[in-house]
Amino acid sequence: MTTSSDRSPAVDERSSKTYEVRTYGCQMNVHDSERLSGLLEDAGYVRAPEGSDGDADVVVFNTCAVRENADNRLYGNLGRLAPRKVSRPGMQIAVGGCLAQKDRDTIVKRAPWVDVVFGTHNIGKLPVLLERARVQEEAQVEIAESLEAFPSTLPTRRESAYAAWVSISVGCNNTCTFCIVPALRGKEKDRRTGDILAEIEALVDEGVSEITLLGQNVNAYGSDIGDREAFSKLLRACGKIDGLERVRFTSPHPRDFTDDVIAAMAETPNVMPQLHMPMQSGSDTVLKAMRRSYRQERYLGIIEKVRASIPHAAITTDIIVGFPGETEEDFEQTLHAVREARFAQAFTFQYSKRPGTPAATMENQVPKEVVQARYERLVALQEEISWDENKKQVGRTLELMVAEGEGRKDGATHRLSGRAPDNRLVHFTKPDVDVRPGDVVTVEITYAAPHHLLAEGPTLDVRRTRAGDAWEKRNAAKPVGVMLGLPKIGAPEPLPVATGSGCGCD
Repeated sequence: MTTSSDRSPAVDERSSKTYEVRTYGCQMNVHDSERLSGLLEDAGYVRAPEGSDGDADVVVFNTCAVRENADNRLYGNLGRLAPRKVSRPGMQIAVGGCLAQKDRDTIVKRAPWVDVVFGTHNIGKLPVLLERARVQEEAQVEIAESLEAFPSTLPTRRESAYAAWVSISVGCNNTCTFCIVPALRGKEKDRRTGDILAEIEALVDEGVSEITLLGQNVNAYGSDIGDREAFSKLLRACGKIDGLERVRFTSPHPRDFTDDVIAAMAETPNVMPQLHMPMQSGSDTVLKAMRRSYRQERYLGIIEKVRASIPHAAITTDIIVGFPGETEEDFEQTLHAVREARFAQAFTFQYSKRPGTPAATMENQVPKEVVQARYERLVALQEEISWDENKKQVGRTLELMVAEGEGRKDGATHRLSGRAPDNRLVHFTKPDVDVRPGDVVTVEITYAAPHHLLAEGPTLDVRRTRAGDAWEKRNAAKPVGVMLGLPKIGAPEPLPVATGSGCGCD
């Protein structure tokens, strides 16, 4: 990382300028935004206070292109910033991410007050492009067609002291008809295993105790070198890193989910008993139209094997309702698969046209009212299953990693919140001793709701951790002991997040 002595006087003059990064879309975008923040801070900018809402000197939009109205959302936000930019000389606006990669020159035509447009392959150029736009007093549009440098080589402002994303690959080799990500992120490019492990070890040295391995198709890792067991080997290697307590990954594709991955999950103690694997549909006919390379029997077979090896695993998924041509019989097959799979959670999406995808121009688009009715039926079924599955947790004693900002009512209920090994959210009674995010507590589950668990009795054990020390050091100016209910600093959401896997394309 560049030190202050390496910076030019021109950069030093900006040291008091603030920045804000607004992120839309999947976990890959969230992690890219950590890189963008790191780049800006390395260039001398300072993060704007929480709630600045466009009052920063530089506002960066890291966009998503997988929703039908993604561009309307972007231009609406840009429009709200236009008068603020007029009244604030020197303010700069940058647009990056998938929509920028897709729309390119369209952005500055529709919003000529934008200063910089950059794509998914050249996020490292942001500070240079901002400086060039300032000096030349004209918009800079630079879109690379292929990856210039693996994002993990860039400076990073990690949003959490105790949990971190680690990219193992970028891009995707699949051709799902509803997904535009391969066109915007490019073909899959794997990162060297040694570099991945070195980054994880460095994070652990800094106090991180939980990492989430990221890839657009995470378990296809190794396709670059033709090693189908590369991902399971990586999981086992993570198990040998001292101080790394929890390993998660997202999102795997059923096509590449091999028995050696299941074995690695079961046999590696710090790989958590959790699996988020998008199903998308339970109908073989729809899966074929989606160009998904598996069928219902294959998908349910993977789940059966995972449960046989890891009985307490929590399995979650993504499902699209109303894909073009979906019949009532097709939808009934999805309901059947959901009943058989008994997901802990299912993140359900009503199909919407995604410009640039084959599905957007398919015939037999399902009427909106039919999609809505099916969606409601699916949600009702999954709510029932989620509640039943959560009730099975009552009476269990679990170790929780204390989380930050996940319990919205914690302040009023005098509770704290944490994540169980299987990633279930648990609200627990605040113990008499100080507990920090990243610390580990042991509790007994006393009540289950569809989307969370409660531990209403006394905390059985509190283990202060290096991760908690790291959180405390980062937040030294804040009072220790009042952990949750504070404004969220932005720790990575334990996966899956409330909106599913983001692009829903895995």
